[in-house]
Amino acid sequence: MDPEQLPAQQELPLARVHGERLTRLPEDLYIPPDALEVFLDAFEGPLDFLLWLIRRQNLDILDIPVAEVAAQYMAYVDLMRDLRLELAADYLVMAAVLTEIKSRMLLPRPAGDTEEDDPRAALVRRLQDYARFRHASEVLAQRPQFGRDVLPLAVALPQLDQPAQEAQVSLAELLSAMTEVLARGALKAHHHVRREPLSVRERMSLILQRLTAGQFTPLLSLLQPTEGRAGVVVSFLAVLELVRERLIELGQTEAFGPIYLRPAA
Repeated sequence: MDPEQLPAQQELPLARVHGERLTRLPEDLYIPPDALEVFLDAFEGPLDFLLWLIRRQNLDILDIPVAEVAAQYMAYVDLMRDLRLELAADYLVMAAVLTEIKSRMLLPRPAGDTEEDDPRAALVRRLQDYARFRHASEVLAQRPQFGRDVLPLAVALPQLDQPAQEAQVSLAELLSAMTEVLARGALKAHHHVRREPLSVRERMSLILQRLTAGQFTPLLSLLQPTEGRAGVVVSFLAVLELVRERLIELGQTEAFGPIYLRPAA
């Protein structure tokens, strides 16, 4: 077969613009040199970047080589400026702090200097606090979150297009239901027990009827324990009222002896 008759492989298009194949870049197309940039590390602030520098080089956070860390930090700040990225003010403040600590480290330290006088002490404490809070946030971020790891279950009921049917109830079924309701009401019926009211005036009349003219009657014989405390109190009040109205007389044969009653003369 003649090689000229073989089908030639078509060039793959770079893109499609409005449905047309684009196999060659336009000559007037301008691509800036920094049009595509890839950042592998993202830091949430100057403390985050310092902590990353210390951990990457396995440095002791309690004994930070300020000169080396400050040089790497300033190189990062210069890189961000070269890329024309806006730096937060915190980064520039941290650069000033590192520069101050570096200059103070170069000065001779007096004898008997303690750890509290170390220029790095304040920065070390801030880094330790930030490391603890970041570790706590990472632990919380690994816990299941609603909407990310746990999703709500929603089940929609199917829509019923059937029209509602009227219930066909006979008279016998209505009477049966009514009878059942009345039977349930009878099971829950209750009876209130009320005490019989006692009248002092009636008790005064009863006491006068039981007394015999010219004879003494013991007071205890007029009190009925079967009537309870209320009956005894009413009888005692009736006796006092009869004495006040001078209808009966009281007497005793001895001190603290039994009390006797008789009608007044």
